[in-house]
Amino acid sequence: MTNKIDNNQLLHDVTRYWNIRAESYSAANQQELLSEKQQKWRQLLLSHVKEGETLKVLDIGTGPGFFAILLALSGHQVTAIEATPGMLLEAKNNASQHNVSINFVCGDVQDLPFGDEQFDLVVSRNVTWNLKSPCEAYQEWFRVLKPGGSLINFDANWYLHLFDDEYWQGFLADRERAAQKQVADHYVNTDTKEMERIARQLPLSQVKRPQWDINTLLDIGFIRYSVDIRIGDHVWDEEEKINYGSTPMFMIHAQKNNR
Repeated sequence: MTNKIDNNQLLHDVTRYWNIRAESYSAANQQELLSEKQQKWRQLLLSHVKEGETLKVLDIGTGPGFFAILLALSGHQVTAIEATPGMLLEAKNNASQHNVSINFVCGDVQDLPFGDEQFDLVVSRNVTWNLKSPCEAYQEWFRVLKPGGSLINFDANWYLHLFDDEYWQGFLADRERAAQKQVADHYVNTDTKEMERIARQLPLSQVKRPQWDINTLLDIGFIRYSVDIRIGDHVWDEEEKINYGSTPMFMIHAQKNNR
């Protein structure tokens, strides 16, 4: 009973944090959609899709809807799930501004409200590190993929600096470099202390990735995968590269067996 209460409290804390961040996070996503990043991200995602195909896509933890909007603009049928009401409201408003139709669902990405083998493609960005049960989440994402379907996940070793001395020194160097280069420090003017408190309770804050992800995906049943551990070099701007130099974004592309 205690463990369930703790899990529910953690989910509540994560949801509350991102609910507070929804408006500012959405504004940052909107800037991405109006910048050259939109084309970079779209090209990257579509490089894993056969030209001319119209896919059923599930955007996991859509946030303000960045991936969902990009893929809908590219002609795909998109469902986007998000646990945070504030984020979901922002996503719906953003989709309306870009005149795209997306099926938005409020729900837990670790316990999906969809039947088996519903989607050709599952995408996610900066979500798995937030999860209390990432292995169960990956199992769910595998379950809803059609045979031959693909998972594309972008993430990083967020908050590993709280547990690893080498990453801590890298984190401090990033803060110093941001000051030297006179760029906005992304760890200023956000509730860093609250996110650190939450991150200390999350399992993926404490492990080096993406090796953990690869092992887990293969154990679940994905048969092929590719990894790019420096994908941020292609899609981040200079400000992001300075802020997150010691925490590079990685991309995992994994495929389900086609039977």
